[in-house]
Amino acid sequence: MSSELGTMLVKAGMISEEQLAKALTLMEEKKGKLEEILVSIGAVESEDQISRFVGKQLNMGTLRLADVELNPEIVKLIPLDIARKFNVIAVSKLGKSLIVAISDPNNVYVLDAVKFITGCSIQPVISPEKSIKRAIESYYKDEGAINEILKGLEGDSDLEVLTSQDDAPSEADLQSAIQDKPLVKLVDSLIADAIRMGASDLHFETYEKRIRVRFRIDGDLVEQAPLPFKYRAAIISRLKVMADLDISERRLPQDGRIKIKIDDRTVDLRVSVLPTIFGEKVVMRILDPKALMVDMTKLGFTRESLKKFDKAIHLPYGIILVTGPTGSGKTTTLYSALKQINTIDVNIMTAEDPVEFNFDGINQVLVRSDIGLTFAAALRSFLRQDPDIIMVGEIRDGETAEIAIRAALTGHLVFSTLHTNDAPSSINRLIDMGIPNYLVSSATRLIMAQRMVRKICQNCKREIEITDEQIESLGVPADFLGEKIKAYKADGCSECNQTGLSGRCGIYEVMPISSQIERMILNKASDADIREQALKEGMFTLRMAAVDKMHQGIISIDEVHAVTS
Repeated sequence: MSSELGTMLVKAGMISEEQLAKALTLMEEKKGKLEEILVSIGAVESEDQISRFVGKQLNMGTLRLADVELNPEIVKLIPLDIARKFNVIAVSKLGKSLIVAISDPNNVYVLDAVKFITGCSIQPVISPEKSIKRAIESYYKDEGAINEILKGLEGDSDLEVLTSQDDAPSEADLQSAIQDKPLVKLVDSLIADAIRMGASDLHFETYEKRIRVRFRIDGDLVEQAPLPFKYRAAIISRLKVMADLDISERRLPQDGRIKIKIDDRTVDLRVSVLPTIFGEKVVMRILDPKALMVDMTKLGFTRESLKKFDKAIHLPYGIILVTGPTGSGKTTTLYSALKQINTIDVNIMTAEDPVEFNFDGINQVLVRSDIGLTFAAALRSFLRQDPDIIMVGEIRDGETAEIAIRAALTGHLVFSTLHTNDAPSSINRLIDMGIPNYLVSSATRLIMAQRMVRKICQNCKREIEITDEQIESLGVPADFLGEKIKAYKADGCSECNQTGLSGRCGIYEVMPISSQIERMILNKASDADIREQALKEGMFTLRMAAVDKMHQGIISIDEVHAVTS
């Protein structure tokens, strides 16, 4: 189907043969859909454009789901499992005729199955696959699936509402409760929903009279429907069993992992259990390979910043540092760089805590400080393993910093991260760790600070007036982009669940270590002096990078102020 569609697009003049060849190659590598790849490489504007073209070729209607409000009762004429399996959603019903949005018009079996289930004659319209998936998650999320599971729990458990930690159920009671099928379904359903909604973390929090569930989506915690309080011990214990943890231990923190298969892909869950005064809190970090963006051109770099970073990662030796707070995307950036330079002729070794994603061709080591396998110990061992490229998850102390710097000076390319607010201050952070300034100046090749910002919805965004006072509050020259700065706002639509936000991207402060900055490091220059010189050499600060994103209509002015200073 993909090659046929590609040929049709080439014949219609919508894409070139070179673009099709590139897309088909990427499709094989990434196991993605042709439509998604064509949009990602800029061959077409959107998947809607392809849907309209296919609909015209097949004399079939097309529908932009974001522009219509569906009737939940009509939507649910098609069961959720069928909707997800075949990527189909009911749009409207006229008498015995049901209009159904599909993404693959060649799959006749889908239409037959829907006709059989609903008893209606089916009139298909074409919509992009992503739009249908988004609509399914939006319109079915209040479906009674979890309510039905909860009904199944009623009367099935001997666990009573507890008033204190001393009344905790016995291990035998918990073992019995966590094997109940409704409870297993409930926990599995919550995890599956979190993954499908693109959450990065899943929180189960126990309070005095309630248990709260929240998903972290695009950086924000979003509360989900409450769970029955009396099952809190059984729910937490079920999660512990899945992570191979001790369900009888409720006084100490525990850490574990879960590996599950969902929608034909494997997802890792990193589980942390922490005792609180009213029970235990469980946080699950979702490590979904599908959600990992390792294409550097898609991370949010400006063209000039990407050129500088790309040049640095292809150097034969030296150290490259990525700085920023927890959750700013440092690991993703390093993985992207390693993937780009991961060729058959180099030996790449990483020391990570934890290893978040596995990559073929890269030797990844899990740091375990409890048995003496620290970052420093791993680094020392790496140097006896004939490495070309080394990644150290984080420079936490002077010993790790010194070994990393010396590795960079002895012919190795070293990547690592630091916790500093911006790129220039990283220099003196290393010196404060006890590294002589002459070693820092000789070894460091590039320092980059980054943050994650929330993007506004591109479907409902509109340009707004920005006053001179607002421009002044940004703290950047009004004409630093070559024209007056623009600002945009998104009001909310069905595409973004009325939030006005959709996805995240990075902003970057990229500072190559030029000969002038190298001399300044040797002369023990201050952070401010180094920053001033970097700006003269064309560095965009984090604030400037954020304003640039605002000008392009990617983020709001509120996000600029919230994330940068």
